[in-house]
Amino acid sequence: MRGVLDRTLASLAVRNFRLFAGGQLVSVAGTWMMVVAQDWLVLSLTDDSAGALGAVTALQFAPLLLLTLHAGGLADRHDKRRLLTAANLVSGVCAAALAALVLTDGVRLWHVFVFALLLGSVNAVEVPARMAFVSELVGADLLPNASALSAAYFNLARVLGPAAAGLLVAWWGTGPVMLVNAVSYLATVAGLRMIRPAELHRAAVRPRRARVRAGVRHLLDRRDLLPPMALVAVTGMIGYNFQLTLPLLARTVFDTDAAAFGLLTAAFAAGSLLAAFATTARRGRPPLRLVTGAALALGVFQALAGLAPGFPTALALLCAVGFASVYFAQAANHHIQLGTDPAFRGRVMALYTLLFQGTTPVGALLTGAVAGAYGVRWAMVGAGVLCALAAVVAPAAARRRGGLPGTACAPEPEAEPSAPPRIPDGS
Repeated sequence: MRGVLDRTLASLAVRNFRLFAGGQLVSVAGTWMMVVAQDWLVLSLTDDSAGALGAVTALQFAPLLLLTLHAGGLADRHDKRRLLTAANLVSGVCAAALAALVLTDGVRLWHVFVFALLLGSVNAVEVPARMAFVSELVGADLLPNASALSAAYFNLARVLGPAAAGLLVAWWGTGPVMLVNAVSYLATVAGLRMIRPAELHRAAVRPRRARVRAGVRHLLDRRDLLPPMALVAVTGMIGYNFQLTLPLLARTVFDTDAAAFGLLTAAFAAGSLLAAFATTARRGRPPLRLVTGAALALGVFQALAGLAPGFPTALALLCAVGFASVYFAQAANHHIQLGTDPAFRGRVMALYTLLFQGTTPVGALLTGAVAGAYGVRWAMVGAGVLCALAAVVAPAAARRRGGLPGTACAPEPEAEPSAPPRIPDGS
């Protein structure tokens, strides 16, 4: 038993990863509290409008379409620790400003739209840097374990955050919850500043320009990466709109309050947490068939959740959906990231983020339109069926491409040795 536990928590033996994970747990819990509060605020301001909720979700993810590829270049070219520090500070300021508007009763729907766009812009820079930074914290050998543990604390926060937010929104309203989120970003900043740069596993060279097209070329030269990337794009666009479907399911189907909405979100997150712990034992690169099998399970369970006859059944099925969603995301992430040259990892993971999260604005608008016209049940059923079909098509596409890895690109000719990290005074 001790041996299993040691393997499961192997990355936590690394001091830098412990600091980063601890700060992230607090910050992400605050973020999920913010998600519940923001969604409830939008529905309250618009008399339960699915279209308005879809628009907020689209605005929050739209910057990923425009900025993520360039942000991947920033992550390859600059110090990821400093990028992440700046991103978290800016996010905290934005969250505090929105909280102030809510607390003073001055908030309007367009304010929520503006801050969703601002937070989405910061997120577009933060996500690829954070994903690539995990490998610097622990090295290639522990990357699958660290990535799985990252998903574990993310989903633990997703359990704790919404459950707490549902109660706090019911007791205090949305403003105080948003203020808690603003303060929570400081936990990540503190963890980042305590990290020892000399112990990071950085590449021997760092490209001066880190051109986006070089990252795209590297991906196109890897024939084994394109089918899972396409599956990530389809599934991310149509299958991961839970921020939109769960509050609609709570209010328009089961007619529940904020606390019950938090329970639905917590059930989804509990399944996600189980999947994250299930993948901590993974060693090496998962095969494509595991990636597609997880996508198929996600589609089937989501369609069944859309047809759930009652609240308890919905809780159980959403737990299964949460498990499949994280298991697929982890398998795809590991398959793609471990098949990528480290010199291009920031840009390739930016492409992954673009396809996985950047397509969310399109998916959110489509899901909102379908939910508004036919109800959220049909929106979930349709998304599940399309995800399952994509999972069936992906292996056939891989076979047509030969299923063999191509030759990875060499580091870019303009690369130069990374300068030793310089720590500003007082850091």
